Amino acid sequence: AAGEAAEDVVYRAAGRVMSRRVHGKAAFMTLRDGQDDLQIYGTVDSLGEVPFSRFVEVDVGDIIGCEGYPFRTRRGELTLFLHSWILLTKSLRPLPEKWHGLQDRETRYRQRYLDLIANPEVAHRLESRSRLVSAMRRYLEDRGFVEVETPILQPLPGGALARPFVTHHNALDTDLYLRIAPELYLKRLLVGGFDRVFEIGKNFRNEGISILHNPEFTMMELYWAYVDYNAIMELVENMVPALALEVTGTTTIKTEDRTIDLSPPWPRRTVDSLLREKLGLSLEAMRADVGAAKQVLAQRGIDVENRDTFATLVDKSLKHVVWPSLIEPTFAIDYPVELSPLAKLHPDDPTLVERFQPIIMGKEVGNAFSELNDPIDQRRRFEEQARNREAGDEEAHVIDEDFLRALEYGMPPAGGLGIGIDRLAMLLLGADSIRDVILFPQLRPER
Repeated sequence: AAGEAAEDVVYRAAGRVMSRRVHGKAAFMTLRDGQDDLQIYGTVDSLGEVPFSRFVEVDVGDIIGCEGYPFRTRRGELTLFLHSWILLTKSLRPLPEKWHGLQDRETRYRQRYLDLIANPEVAHRLESRSRLVSAMRRYLEDRGFVEVETPILQPLPGGALARPFVTHHNALDTDLYLRIAPELYLKRLLVGGFDRVFEIGKNFRNEGISILHNPEFTMMELYWAYVDYNAIMELVENMVPALALEVTGTTTIKTEDRTIDLSPPWPRRTVDSLLREKLGLSLEAMRADVGAAKQVLAQRGIDVENRDTFATLVDKSLKHVVWPSLIEPTFAIDYPVELSPLAKLHPDDPTLVERFQPIIMGKEVGNAFSELNDPIDQRRRFEEQARNREAGDEEAHVIDEDFLRALEYGMPPAGGLGIGIDRLAMLLLGADSIRDVILFPQLRPER
């Protein structure tokens, strides 16, 4: 109750001074530790003349420790009445002004430590991201998946269509690549007898920076033996709402104009049906006449180039036309084989593969296959990728002979899944940019 005090109980507190108000021979301050604030109160009588004179000289941003008993002010606010205090750390630079805060985005990302101090909602969002990763790890472990670690420095880049970062190992006198995906190593573990494995870790892709892309990003990738992409779809549509419930307390995402329900089941739509509906082109038509497909895309305002192939045109169509139209959780399934060199052929159509992507609010949040385990077919597709690479496609796969050798010993049929942790965190936590859910995002050099 207001005015209530517990003078016989002594508490200690420590934190950063976020505000101060001096009233003659008394002073109030607000301490913050993490995301919790506590009001403290000291007087000349309670602290003594010299300690009080130093107390009122404390600056906003200083870190202090204090001791006293709890009471409630007339307004009912819990406050610590101080017996003593000590300066723990002096802040030599002023904090951003309380009422203006730290608003400039570039400064917020570059000086994240100030952003966390000035904007408690940022700290809350980034802590929620950590809880998301922990919840995902528990969810998978509870279903028998084993967490593993695979190399980040790799002799060959593989597992995704992306441009890698290159470094040099002096002792071995050889170039190595920061991994673009852990896929080919995780599949080697399937060959070795692991039947459910996953890895949560950093991938690196030497590509552009945008609200959806950071060159260094966190990915969860898993492989599950003796299932196909249908089982992986069931896993995803059950896991995502479970994670949302644990991290945010709800299985819905609220936007300005609608509420999106993540509950299963999610609809399945073939890529062909989506392209027919949204673009008026079938996969068969695009494959048969790439030039006509380019004209249709150009009329939609999509940037097309002379070197664009059937595969790149399908990819651009999906990203620029189809995905933005899919707001509710949807599985886009059955992709052209040209887009998916590591996926198993569809049993009913050899021009397609058993692949899906979960799309939520117009964004891809993952990628999954029935995994290709035929070493002869895999070699043929690697060779096709190598030809694309020679023709100038820097993102095409190289031929990985050791991976092919592993497949020749026999890899069980399996389903595989990759989910971008940063993208999923954006969706669940209502962030506008991937940089809002990464503690220290990549930025241009400071000028």
